[in-house]
Amino acid sequence: MSEERARPVHGLSVDVEDWFQVWALSSAIARGDWDGLELRVEASTNRLLDLFAEHGAHATFFTLGWVAERCPGLVRRMASEGHEVASHGYEHVKVFEQDEADFRADVCKTKAILEELSGQPVRGYRAAGFSIDARTPWAHRVLAETGHDYSSSTHPIAHDHYGDADGPMTPHDRDGIVELPVAVREVAGRRTTIGGGGWFRAVPLPVTRRLWRGLEAEGRRGVFYLHPWEVDPGQPRVAGLPVKSRLRHRLNLNTTEAKLARMLGAFRWDRVDRAFAAEIDAHASPARAAA
Repeated sequence: MSEERARPVHGLSVDVEDWFQVWALSSAIARGDWDGLELRVEASTNRLLDLFAEHGAHATFFTLGWVAERCPGLVRRMASEGHEVASHGYEHVKVFEQDEADFRADVCKTKAILEELSGQPVRGYRAAGFSIDARTPWAHRVLAETGHDYSSSTHPIAHDHYGDADGPMTPHDRDGIVELPVAVREVAGRRTTIGGGGWFRAVPLPVTRRLWRGLEAEGRRGVFYLHPWEVDPGQPRVAGLPVKSRLRHRLNLNTTEAKLARMLGAFRWDRVDRAFAAEIDAHASPARAAA
């Protein structure tokens, strides 16, 4: 086996939401304002699809049902080009802000929308803001009962908006499905994310590559994520934001696409359901496994 083929395959994922649906902007943009704002997610996601095609990479697109209803052609393109279409919930509501019944209705609605448009089963789910935690002990069970096979909804670090600093960093069983945390490593005795998002935009690329090489040296594979708005430097600027939120949201938007292209060339990537097929199948609910 060649050295290239022996290298691990990591999970590449995209959280398909528009610029105005980001938590960092929620203090200035109300949910009721969404339909009056410029929809840019289709163009920015198409840029990612073009980039992935150029590099022969496939990804999992965790897609909001709200976006799918307004951009059905985008969902069809994802599926037709061999990408996995998975659920990001309907309209980016954090799981710990819902009760069990509301969560069940949300994931069922979104799954139906995405399956109708993509023509493929929706196996995966990612919570808005990595918001499955100790406050939502029923969440994984509900996902299994509604026909999902895996979740990638945890980020096991200390963070001001999400995370569990003591949570598992590797795939693990949760009530009949597998939870695939975003990539995290321990560096000098402290956990650090290496999984993407704002961290990826902030950290120099050589550091990112070195950390991912270290993950591989540990015999591990990781889940990487980003958002379409992170390759859209032309998105509107939002007035009235706290300084921290403004800086966090707009940091290095103009360089993310080029940096991502180099990451695609430096590692082996595939859609999450294939990169972690063994783990997902091992933890699939009995009903799903028998299907």
